[in-house]
Amino acid sequence: MRSDKLENMFRGWFVGNFTPTLYQTNDVEVAVKNYPAGATEEWHYHKIATELTVIISGEVEMCDRRFGAGEIIVMEPGEGTGFAAITDVTTVVVKVPGANNDKYLKEE
Repeated sequence: MRSDKLENMFRGWFVGNFTPTLYQTNDVEVAVKNYPAGATEEWHYHKIATELTVIISGEVEMCDRRFGAGEIIVMEPGEGTGFAAITDVTTVVVKVPGANNDKYLKEE
């Protein structure tokens, strides 16, 4: 058995091609992410990965829509969005397949 703490993982990513990680793979990436109210991420998209975001607690804005606890957002390759935490938020994010350097900002 192995164990670690989420706070020791790279930005919450505990499965994937990251250092450190609890499970090294290129097949999938999994993270638990915590954001304070007001936190944002720039508009971006992925060319390879499908990204699934589960809102565990709180409320976010993505794709000009609000989502709350229990909702799941699926972004297919080529679909883009920004991210804004309306309240303190906890999410689980899964990217399939795992694909390093697959994050493209609006101007790219």
